Amino acid sequence: MYVTVQGECWDEVAKAVYGNEKYTGYLMQSNMKLLDIVVFSAGTRINTPQLPADESALPVWRRKA
Repeated sequence: MYVTVQGECWDEVAKAVYGNEKYTGYLMQSNMKLLDIVVFSAGTRINTPQLPADESALPVWRRKA
C-alpha cells in the first residue's frame, strides 16, 4: 500500500514503489477504481502488489524482447 503526496502522478508512484516508471501500467491495472485520477491529492491509498516474477503478467509492450 502506498499513500500519495499532493501532486503525485501515476509514473511518480511507480518509480517510488517499483524503482522505474515502466511499471506505471501494471500499477494502474491493479487500481482500476482510481484510473480517473491524473494528479493525486494527498492521502490517496494505492494498492501496490509485488511485481510478477513471470513477465507474462505484464502488458506485452512492457515485456523484455
